Amino acid sequence: MINLKNKNIIVTGASGGIGNSIVKKLSEFEANILATGTKIEKLEELKSKIKNVKILSFDVSQSEKIEEFIDNATKQLGGKLDCIVNNAGLTQDNLAIRMSFEEWKKVIDINLTSTFLLSKFAIKKMLKNKSGKIINITSVVGHTGNLGQTNYTASKAGIVAMSKSLAIEYAKKNININCISPGFIKTAMTDKLDEKFKELIISKIPSARLGEPEDIASVVLFLASDQTNYINGETIHVNGGMYMA
Repeated sequence: MINLKNKNIIVTGASGGIGNSIVKKLSEFEANILATGTKIEKLEELKSKIKNVKILSFDVSQSEKIEEFIDNATKQLGGKLDCIVNNAGLTQDNLAIRMSFEEWKKVIDINLTSTFLLSKFAIKKMLKNKSGKIINITSVVGHTGNLGQTNYTASKAGIVAMSKSLAIEYAKKNININCISPGFIKTAMTDKLDEKFKELIISKIPSARLGEPEDIASVVLFLASDQTNYINGETIHVNGGMYMA
């Protein structure tokens, strides 16, 4: 039986749909959670509704402040960090020949560079514990490619390769680094899609539906638990069979 009691976990991108669901799921199993994001009102709402949740507003694009953020977040959790869920990210879509350098760089910086830095400074804390878990949220399109998303797909593919390298480097220190690769999940982002385009996407998913944020949260719960101490450097696909198809 999964029990996260006394486990201290940071969740980035907690003010979004998937991040919100992750926080809720982990709290059900008594984890102590530091939820972070850029929408303070969403974070305050989380704190008011869920036990064992602390909040800290932070923009992961501030790369020079990430080490300080990890220090502050760990202090709020009592000085020990057991797990970090790197969920924060964004899209800025455009065809490659129209994509500006700023559009490329912003997505790479927030999705990939911040995930590296958050992982790096979290690992420093975990080395003191002699154990830890890092869970990086990537995407099915990081494996398949996608029209108009050269920046986003590159960032998500980079997370997978980076996570494998980190897993190799720190496996002997009992630090597990794994990825979750969602497909198309019901969020505010997919709600904005044209219905015909949404139908086209669903037609390519063997399960014939979009995923729910809870589908991702359940896998985060699994990877954060002690039941996965011998799983390292892996990517779990949660996409209703879309990648397989």
